[in-house]
Amino acid sequence: MHFLSSLLENYIAENSEAEPEILTELTRETHLKVIQPRMITGHFQGRVLSLLSKIIAPNNILEIGTYTGYSALCLAEGLQNDGKLHTIEINEELYKLQRTYFDKSERGVQIKQHIGDALDIIPKLDIYFDLVFIDAQKVNYDAYFEAAIQKTKSGSVILTDNVLWSGKVVEPVLKSDKATAALVAYNQKLKNDSRVETVILPVRDGLTLSRVL
Repeated sequence: MHFLSSLLENYIAENSEAEPEILTELTRETHLKVIQPRMITGHFQGRVLSLLSKIIAPNNILEIGTYTGYSALCLAEGLQNDGKLHTIEINEELYKLQRTYFDKSERGVQIKQHIGDALDIIPKLDIYFDLVFIDAQKVNYDAYFEAAIQKTKSGSVILTDNVLWSGKVVEPVLKSDKATAALVAYNQKLKNDSRVETVILPVRDGLTLSRVL
C-alpha cells in the first residue's frame, strides 16, 4: 500500500534535503547485488533519520538490522565526534558490502558492526544508548524493544520501522501471518507502555518514535 501518491512522494523527496552521493551509490549497488533491494531505507526516510539523529546528537546509537548499511550511514550523520554506532545484522554475507560503504563515509571509523542474533548481542553491550533504531525481524520486535530499552536512559529515543506494514495492520490478519500479528501487538504495547511516550509517524511504511521516560 502507498499511503501517498507517487506524485506527492516525489514532491516530498525533491523538496527535502538531497540524498548524499554515497547513499545514491549504495542504493544502486544494493539493487544490483542484493536480494529484496526494496528493504533499503531510501532517500526521504533516510533524511528523516539523519535529521532526527542530528537533533538528538547522540553519543551512542544502537541499530538492530543493518541490511546494506544505508540507515546506519544516515543515523551516523548525527553522532557526536567521539560517538559510536553499533549496528547488528544476522546475515554475515552483507558484512563486506556494509564495510565498504562505511569506510567511504566520514563517520566510518565510528561505526562498529556486529554479526549475529541481536537478542544475544545486545545484553553483552555495556553501553547506554541515546538513540535506537529497530528494523529487523518483525516477529521479534517486542523482544528487540525489551532488550534495547534496558540499555537506554531517560530521554533516549527508540525508533521502530515498518510499523504500518503496507497497511496490513488495519486489515483482517490471517492466522498464518505472524509478522502482521506481531506488529499489531507491538503497536498496541507501545501505546500502553508507561515507560515511553510514543507517536507513529506515517513516514514511508510507518516509523514509530518512542521517548523513554
